[in-house]
Amino acid sequence: MTSDRHVVSIGLSAAIVAVADENPDVLIVKSGSDALPFGPFDPIAHRTLESGLRTWVGEQTYLELGYVEQLYTFGDRGRHTFKPGEGPRVVSVGYLALTRPTGEPKAPDTIWRSWYRYFPWEDWRTARPAVIADAIVPALQAFETAADAPALAEARRDRARLCFGLDGLAWDEEKVLERYELLYEAGLVAESARDGRTPADHAVRLGEPMMFDHRRILATAIARLRGKMKYRPVVFELMPASFTLLELQRTVEAISGVRLHKQNFRRLVEDQGLVEGTGKMSALTRGRPAELFRFRREVLRERPAPGVRLAPRRVV
Repeated sequence: MTSDRHVVSIGLSAAIVAVADENPDVLIVKSGSDALPFGPFDPIAHRTLESGLRTWVGEQTYLELGYVEQLYTFGDRGRHTFKPGEGPRVVSVGYLALTRPTGEPKAPDTIWRSWYRYFPWEDWRTARPAVIADAIVPALQAFETAADAPALAEARRDRARLCFGLDGLAWDEEKVLERYELLYEAGLVAESARDGRTPADHAVRLGEPMMFDHRRILATAIARLRGKMKYRPVVFELMPASFTLLELQRTVEAISGVRLHKQNFRRLVEDQGLVEGTGKMSALTRGRPAELFRFRREVLRERPAPGVRLAPRRVV
């Protein structure tokens, strides 16, 4: 007879992203702790992993998913069970899904929330987030000091510098997962104490926690989207059929977490043939109407890597 501790269950988790009012929102299921939509893979009913994901996401959230891509397989011990004997080991296949704003969710117990609620150190659009200097840097310095060997202390210091752009290094918006993993190891997020990695009375708890390892899955999704946006036109999966160039820029900024040079951005998207004019103007309630554009799909056949290269403004 096979005991539960030898059984593996396959779960499917989805980071469903939309951008509304210049906020990158993720669809959250309210189940005690905030959670990404997730459910089991049924090898009998589901032909493929993705078809299973689409089926139960539709049932759970009332959303019909469009763009979907697989992220990673998450199988760390303790991700769904925190004590021995609590059930089978759960291995979750994470997905990134992009959709256009749909207003208030129609499904019960679901809500759109800004992903910066969970990762407040990732939003540099206004300025360098105060939480980095006020809480993260001192805590990481203490983490470095607590190392039991000089080599380990140096490694922790280098990770902090690279992840958070310290000592004059540039901020890399794609290192979302590396930053979360460092904070987890240093005991600076609630999940670390919950998983028994750090003492439960640790003083610093950064960002809102999520159920299981869903914040790690979301960090992986954000990093994937920020990186892929530079070489594939996935940002247009988040845009309406027609849009102004400013609306497109604000969407890219919301995802990347950095402000962009306006003229450089416009020159980029036009020179690369990513958009074309519709011949129509926006109906603005204030200010001058702006020209409306649409995504030019022919670009997918014209070059191998059509994307939005970022030229962020320098933030001090």
